[in-house]
Amino acid sequence: MIHAFAFYMFAGVAIASAVLVISAKNPVHSVLFLILTFFNAAGLFVLMGAEFLAMILVVVYVGAVAVLFMFVVMMLDINFVEMRQGFLQYLPVGALIGLVLLLELIMAVGGWAFAPEAISLAASPTPALSELSNTHAIGQILYTKYVFLFHASGMVLLVAMIGAIVLTHRRRDGVHKQRISDQLVRDPKDTVKLQDVETGKGI
Repeated sequence: MIHAFAFYMFAGVAIASAVLVISAKNPVHSVLFLILTFFNAAGLFVLMGAEFLAMILVVVYVGAVAVLFMFVVMMLDINFVEMRQGFLQYLPVGALIGLVLLLELIMAVGGWAFAPEAISLAASPTPALSELSNTHAIGQILYTKYVFLFHASGMVLLVAMIGAIVLTHRRRDGVHKQRISDQLVRDPKDTVKLQDVETGKGI
């Protein structure tokens, strides 16, 4: 009874916070709801007996990725009012992408009917913890069968990080940026002026 109550509580809060991620008007609030979603997903992993995945989800996604999103959103200073003005212009493209994602979800859920052997694989007994730990099992699958996808995800994160840095350092009107090259080649005579002020006649 307690296990079922915890499952429905974590699942319900995770779904509600996931909806608020895309419906919140303030991007900072969206990131906070994303963090809440990650915490509830970690709780679901704990209920499944995958404590290592729950810890990784909290440490990596909440402690690094979500905090990075927060700082990027605050540093970019995007004018979201101006972005929302072109909503109807990009609506057909967004609807097409949403339709493709819906078809992918239908294929993923309906795949059980086209591949009955997948049910037997999913129902196969999990090895005992004395034989194979959760960390060993994840590493054995991740770095053997899905090693190329693992490296591809690393490249995607690298490109995203570089893109965030480029957007942060772009030139904007009214924003003064530090130019290290100009500071290194400057002449002290042009930047510092020494004035001999007589005693009692200062400003």
